[in-house]
Parts: sequence; C-alpha cells; structure tokens
Amino acid sequence: MSHAETLPAWAALLTSFFLLVGAGLTLVGAIGTVRLRSFFERVHAPTLGTSWGTGAMVLASMLFFTVQGSRLAVHELLIGIFITATTPVTLMLLARATLYRDRTEGKEDVPSRAIMRRRSGSQSH
Repeated sequence: MSHAETLPAWAALLTSFFLLVGAGLTLVGAIGTVRLRSFFERVHAPTLGTSWGTGAMVLASMLFFTVQGSRLAVHELLIGIFITATTPVTLMLLARATLYRDRTEGKEDVPSRAIMRRRSGSQSH
C-alpha cells in the first residue's frame, strides 16, 4: 500500500504536473522518432524525452517521496545523472557508426570527410 491518498493536494498536483510534462516530452520524442525521415534526424528526437522527460519525472518522484516520507529523497538524482551522462555518449556512438557505415557503402547523401573538414575550418588530415 502506498498511502498516496494522504499526500497533500499541492504535492499531488505538482507531482502530477511533472509527470505529465515528462510523459509529454517523451511522447514528443517518440513521435519524432516515427515521423522524421533519416536516421540522423531521428536520432535527436528521443534525446528530448530522455533528458528533459527524465528530469521532469525525477522531480516528480523526488517530490512525491519527500512529502510522503517526511524526509528529503534525493536518490532519484542518481538516475537522472546516469541518464544525462549516458545519452549524449550513446547518441555520438550511434551517429558515428552510422556515418562510417554510410560512407563505406558509398551512399551519396552523406558528406565526405573532406567536405566536413572544409566546413569546420580544419585543415589537418
């Protein structure tokens, strides 16, 4: 039994708000994954739900368990920190692996390394 019915109205409303914001951002990321055309466009959409959506849900969880337990509940911060730290790394690894695969397969819509160097201003090889 969670005893959620004993939660004050202000805490229940704020927790619900954060949960709805987190779920909404996650939904936007999921819709973007389905609607966008190329992999490089789609890879950015889920990061919205992963970063901001997770942040809102972590805040909701912290608020609920802090009010419910009459003590500060911060262990949810670890979840948020781990997800925030691993999401960009995963995104970069997936994007680089796909870029490498597309270049080795000779796909025409992928910019070459020489073009990317010229755009960034780097002349090193």
